[in-house]
Amino acid sequence: MLALLKKIREAIARWWSELTLPTKLMAAATLVVSLIVSGFTFWAVNTIQVDARLNETRFGRDLGLLLASNVAPLVAENNLTEVAQFSQRFYSNTSSVRYMLYADEAGKIFFGLPFWEPAVQNSLTIERRINLPEDYAANSEVPMVRQHKSPDGEVTDVFVPLNHEGKYLGVLSIGINPNPTVVTSSNLTRDVTIAVFVSIWVMVILGAVFNTLMITQPIRELLVGVKNIAAGNFKQRIDLPVGGELKELIFSFNEMAERLERYEEQNIEELTAEKAKLETLVSTIADGAVLLDTNMQVILVNPTARRIFGWENADVVAENVLHHLPSSVQLELSRPLYKIAAGESESAEFRILLTQPINRTIRILLTTVLDQHRESLKGIAMTVQDITREVELNEAKSQFISNVSHELRTPLFNIKTYIETLHDYGEDLSEAEKREFLQTANHETDRLTRLVNDVLDLSRLES
Repeated sequence: MLALLKKIREAIARWWSELTLPTKLMAAATLVVSLIVSGFTFWAVNTIQVDARLNETRFGRDLGLLLASNVAPLVAENNLTEVAQFSQRFYSNTSSVRYMLYADEAGKIFFGLPFWEPAVQNSLTIERRINLPEDYAANSEVPMVRQHKSPDGEVTDVFVPLNHEGKYLGVLSIGINPNPTVVTSSNLTRDVTIAVFVSIWVMVILGAVFNTLMITQPIRELLVGVKNIAAGNFKQRIDLPVGGELKELIFSFNEMAERLERYEEQNIEELTAEKAKLETLVSTIADGAVLLDTNMQVILVNPTARRIFGWENADVVAENVLHHLPSSVQLELSRPLYKIAAGESESAEFRILLTQPINRTIRILLTTVLDQHRESLKGIAMTVQDITREVELNEAKSQFISNVSHELRTPLFNIKTYIETLHDYGEDLSEAEKREFLQTANHETDRLTRLVNDVLDLSRLES
């Protein structure tokens, strides 16, 4: 039995968990409304019953006082026959009276309808008594009323004292039947309320089951399908035997998935073609090119970059570029690469001397690769230039300029020296000395002219 209850509880919990939030709220609202309606109905029934009980109490008390005022003189005269006849007529003409009992001062019943002592005696003597409170005789001016349950409903018991000329003669007990109209109305109202309450919950349960089978399940399947589509599984299809608007929705979803699948196939073909074009273009570039994603994984590398970094026999695609770079390059690029990947920088340029696989000087330019809206980072482009020859030419040029500068200073110094001597001591020099100084200055000027022409010729060759 416990195992069955546990299975039922688990089934209900599983069924409840499958319901959507609006369905749960609807069930909770229905429960609250049904409880409020049921509570109000039961309150109304209880109010009707209380009012009926009060009316029956008043009716029984008034009826008892009326009857007691008529039979008290007969009881005082001990005219029980007349009491019996009067009581019989009264009992027969009043359907609301359930019983009538007469008891003496000690509470012993001496007459009753439908009970009468001689009618119930057999071989054994049966004595009927009414047990009254001990102080009832002292307070015998006020009728006493109570209720007790019976198979036909609640009976009102009225105890009226029999007093005649100030003397307490006994007590008259009258049982008042419940009002059949009120009882029937109360029972009917109660039954209708229970029926309405049960009907509401049966409708709620049936509606929840219908909602689960016809609405929640298809929507759940649609939700799973949408998640698969969002994850890139365009082969997702939904096949449920439903009709109406949900059928149209599922048909539209399957049609959308089919179009996306075709579009994906077309895009894959186009992307493959574009990638082939890009690889061909990159492979023809004289400079080295390496394309990275935001995780430093190599996406694309051209032959020039493979030659510069010695990757001819290594498969570096889909590998972390920092694991394959020479140590000197790795030391220089690690921090800038991570800064660019984090969005802290957009570009960087470095000049690095390589010792492996051969001695060479390279220039590395790092730039960001953004989406078409230039909002999100898609990767990092690394351009590698072998500038070894350029560095050598710059060194040779620097050496040449240094030598030319030295060669230019010598004729300039000589020209300046002889000119200053002529200017300062020209009057003290002879004509021969003056002519010698001027010839030397002229010779050094020609030498300087030749040096300047050589420099100009070199500049024209470089341009």
